[in-house]
Amino acid sequence: MPIKAFNIIMIKKIFSLMMFFIVLSLAAQKETKTRILIIFDASGSMTAPFENNTRMVMAKKLANKLVDSLSSFKNVELALRVYGHQQTANLKDCKDSKLEVPFSSGNTVILKKRINSLVPKGWTPIAYSLQESEKDFPEEKGVRNLIIIVTDGLEECSGDPCAISQALQKKGIVLKPFIIGLGSDEQFKLFFNCAGTYYDANSENEVNTVVGVVVSQAMNATSCQVNLLDKQLRPLETNVLMSIYDASTQKLLHNYEHTMNGRGVPDTLFLDPLRKYNFVIHTMPPIFKKNVELVPGRHNTIAIDASQGHINFVCNGKTNYSELKTIVRQRNQNKTINAQLFNTSKRYLTGAYDLEILTIPRIYLDSVIVSENKTTLIEIPQPGRLQINKSRDLVVAIYQYKNGKVEWVTDITDAAYQIIIMQPGKYFMMGRSKSETRTIYSFEKEFIITSATTTEINI
Repeated sequence: MPIKAFNIIMIKKIFSLMMFFIVLSLAAQKETKTRILIIFDASGSMTAPFENNTRMVMAKKLANKLVDSLSSFKNVELALRVYGHQQTANLKDCKDSKLEVPFSSGNTVILKKRINSLVPKGWTPIAYSLQESEKDFPEEKGVRNLIIIVTDGLEECSGDPCAISQALQKKGIVLKPFIIGLGSDEQFKLFFNCAGTYYDANSENEVNTVVGVVVSQAMNATSCQVNLLDKQLRPLETNVLMSIYDASTQKLLHNYEHTMNGRGVPDTLFLDPLRKYNFVIHTMPPIFKKNVELVPGRHNTIAIDASQGHINFVCNGKTNYSELKTIVRQRNQNKTINAQLFNTSKRYLTGAYDLEILTIPRIYLDSVIVSENKTTLIEIPQPGRLQINKSRDLVVAIYQYKNGKVEWVTDITDAAYQIIIMQPGKYFMMGRSKSETRTIYSFEKEFIITSATTTEINI
């Protein structure tokens, strides 16, 4: 293929890709407001050489490019905090930090004028500046708050930038900050990686690249899809609620019903790439996937194992039970997953379950297996009716023999007439007259319950 034709094809592909991400960006941004605070280092070390100029000259170029690029987006407000610019370095002022330009839209000229007027002087109180930045952001719900730090040095005071950054994120004040290091080395990366997303800018070319990357990650949309996988790792499970939480603040961000799009693949979501997420998939039992990170500027696939089958509870014949339920628990676990009504079918994750059917007497089934795309059928016989007619006041209950041992079934009330719906089987009553205090006058009466039949007992 001729080089010219190849270049034209490549340009078309790049243009198409750019348009794709622009569309994603517009879809995700909607009307969400973004506030970005630039924390600018004007400490004395910024007078050090940087290529043919100083670090300060390059930092100003970088900050001006950030302001120009970020202000081109809708619903963006910018602000500027500066440190190390008010006191000389010999004073070692660890509180030399000031909000120079508060948040506003359309303040590009003011921001650039203030940046260009700065003269490097003093100390490097990064942690203190981060701590003070909490006051810079107006309190308003539903706003994305970001911080971009432009610096050439490490913390010179006693504060811990990592701890303060993480505290701000946990409180939901800001998203994970960006840190751009001028004239940095490996020590910078180790120091700042825990505080935010760190970028080197050790040449003018790198400055231009870093500005583009930071702006793209701060403002452009990131798409993803959640693949609920079956045993063959196919994304075929769907129709279940997903709750998405901020992993730092534990705040609920979104509730979505998982669906397949028109092409039969999981539908696309748009999420902020600057957060970590906790996903809760509301299967039976629920699935938790924590600390999910997205790669900005690309389509992310989040894979979650969610193989499911059904349990169907059936009572044969015409039942007299009113809303009979079964307690469903995972094998050898005490927590109840569901109380499922009889004559209904419900999806569960594949695996083993312990069942407690709330009949009289209760029926216990252990290690019931749910298999993928199959229905586990649980059938019980139709109950019978026990009619009790009492002619005197009694203390009496119903029992049965199981494996050579006596087990309690249910108590009989004080009412003269009582109907009890019971499972078929052989039982006995044991009791005494309320007025009788001698054990030898206890009585025992055996009876049998048959499906769809009323057994009458007079006592």
